[in-house]
Amino acid sequence: MRPTLSGIDEALADAGGVDAPRERAARLRTLLARELEHGATELGHPRSGYEHPVVVAVAARADGLVAVAPVQPGLRADPDAVEERAWLLAAALLGALVESSTAGELTAGAFDGHLALHVAGADADAELVPLAFEEQVAPIDRLRARALAFPAAVLEDVTDLRAPIGAGHPLRVALEVARLGGRPADPASLAEHEDAVLAVLEASQPAISRPHDDPDPSRRVARRILQRLDGMGKWGGYHTDFSHLARGFAGNDRALADEVGEALLLSGLLAEKPSVGQRHVFLNPRRAADIRGLIERGDLPADLTLP
Repeated sequence: MRPTLSGIDEALADAGGVDAPRERAARLRTLLARELEHGATELGHPRSGYEHPVVVAVAARADGLVAVAPVQPGLRADPDAVEERAWLLAAALLGALVESSTAGELTAGAFDGHLALHVAGADADAELVPLAFEEQVAPIDRLRARALAFPAAVLEDVTDLRAPIGAGHPLRVALEVARLGGRPADPASLAEHEDAVLAVLEASQPAISRPHDDPDPSRRVARRILQRLDGMGKWGGYHTDFSHLARGFAGNDRALADEVGEALLLSGLLAEKPSVGQRHVFLNPRRAADIRGLIERGDLPADLTLP
């Protein structure tokens, strides 16, 4: 049985839902602020939203859908700004927005200290988002959350909407996964669409260098591994099974990729997230400069010893 919310859904329905008059917006904003603070606290717990679900909000504007989640707005610039469950909540919300619109340009900003997402598009229907979100959020472990559709006036104070920083930002990856019909908060769906998403993202940015042409075999493999992880936004919120590092390599390069992966972990360019029966790895945001230097120019950090 789904836990009930305390007041906000009743108040929203009483006000008229998405058609509520502007004079009811202030009261709804106050209630939403409480829910967002509750959600931000819940996401820091081992189990989130079990007694009182985490709430995300959505509204339709003339230029598309805008939504708010109890997640740090710094995610737009720094994928390491949020913990994994908060990131997956944002990814699920983005997936629901794409599913409920024509999914144009993505921007992110802030609303009362929380993450705001805007997906441009015509004929967007906010009332479709709650049902889509229910399916998108289902794969997230130890989280119960729901989406509520509000009148546009409630979310009109969203500020500083700008594109996520970096061509491989996890939000951009989530957007492309959702555009392909996948669920960006579901690791299985992400893996299914990984090659197609990577092709889209690589095509959208100029080629700074060619790791494939590096004459040194170990360095070439290291650069290609890091380039692929960067292209898929594997900066913490998204991570991948260590065994996947060898994907795309053939012959002797497959075994070399495993050795190079261990060296990248030992140097700290990659970090490891323990998982049940698996080793999951991701790019270390604190080593972003070294990672970019190796990908783009082949510069080897002093603490990296390749096989």
